[in-house]
Amino acid sequence: MSRKGFNRNGSQGGRVSSKTSSGNLWIYGKHSALAALANPLRTVSRVIASKNTAAELKQYLPNNVEICDDVRISAMVGKDAVHQGIAVFATELPEIDLYEADLGTLVVLLDQVTDPHNVGAILRSASAFGASAVVTTERHSPSEGGVLAKAASGALEYVPYIRGGNLAETITYLKKQGFWVAGMDAETENSVESVKDYEKLAIVMGAEGKGLRHKTHEYCDFIVKIPMDERQESLNVSNAAAIALWEASKRTKA
Repeated sequence: MSRKGFNRNGSQGGRVSSKTSSGNLWIYGKHSALAALANPLRTVSRVIASKNTAAELKQYLPNNVEICDDVRISAMVGKDAVHQGIAVFATELPEIDLYEADLGTLVVLLDQVTDPHNVGAILRSASAFGASAVVTTERHSPSEGGVLAKAASGALEYVPYIRGGNLAETITYLKKQGFWVAGMDAETENSVESVKDYEKLAIVMGAEGKGLRHKTHEYCDFIVKIPMDERQESLNVSNAAAIALWEASKRTKA
């Protein structure tokens, strides 16, 4: 299905990790760090790595990599960070304007999803299943951070993470660009399998525990659920997003 009589625009980007007052940030973990190093939109000023990790990743690292032990790396990026023996200090990517972004035919909208682990995992699934952006609001959403970047496993370099604006306004704009908007909620009879019938699709995921807000429900074109055993009430939001994106990847593209 498609909405007739609408046009769409174009742009790109992605965002990441532990910020400093200078606007630079630490990005850690093998996949996240290597993806940041390969991204021409970032300027990397430092690379720190353990001796073993530097040897393992030698072909991907610059000559000026600083060899540090794991304790020193943890002191730089956070004692609880799973850094895998590597971190890079890099500039943030430019802010992305929704109204100038190339939204392709599949996007994910987040309705006050605040856990950076979940947002990072959703970005990773978005990258895996061909979504062009993950869009959320400036408030009630995590900014770039090491936890989010690590959970995204490099996807912040590939999938634009767009923060800002009102979700209802975002949905209205997407509809004008020809998107159909599917909200995810267990309280419906419609299966998530139906998303494959729509050429241009925005999937809306609700907050952890609370789900979609009532106002967001009203702005969606239709609501779908993931059929599951009645003994299990729900799935984690990032797992539900992965299933929805998998179903959406089966659709006929515009």
